[in-house]
Amino acid sequence: MKYITPEEYLKAERQAAFKSEYYDGQVFAMAGATLRHTRIATNMVIELGAALKGGRCQVFNSDLRVHIPATGLYTYPDASVVCGDPVVFQTDNLQNPVVIAEVLSKSTRHHDRTTKFLDYQSIPSLKEYLLVSQQSRLLTQCTRSPGGEWRIETHSDATAPVDFPGVRLSSIGVELTFEQIYAGADSLP
Repeated sequence: MKYITPEEYLKAERQAAFKSEYYDGQVFAMAGATLRHTRIATNMVIELGAALKGGRCQVFNSDLRVHIPATGLYTYPDASVVCGDPVVFQTDNLQNPVVIAEVLSKSTRHHDRTTKFLDYQSIPSLKEYLLVSQQSRLLTQCTRSPGGEWRIETHSDATAPVDFPGVRLSSIGVELTFEQIYAGADSLP
């Protein structure tokens, strides 16, 4: 395969009709999302946006590319949250998300849980990484401690406490319930 420079990727990506990710000289076309995937991702962006409105943090959808300088990855998370001023590389590549959320697809769930998580860990500003299952009401929350270690917790709608059935994103002071995240998604393919 021909090596593509980051500059060549960005030039082509800004003119492309579809999105692609970039890593280590290779470009990877992104597959289209299912209705269920899109509904869940949209719900998260809407709920995060409403909860953060008027504050110092803001949410972005999957149209904003995230660049990870330490690994060279350019990717499009389903949702990302920035607190304070966004730090961008070449005007359209976010570098300082505090929270990243990915809706897991059958084809990407292993990559999102392993390699991509390792890449995301190298973002100094990142405090929480949320992985959202499409197949069941299941969330995996990865939280960076003040010492830099990552704590991984799984939240299930079936085993959630009655007082709060969801996830607390402490880094941004937002709580999301399973009902908010999965609203309208259960009947979709």
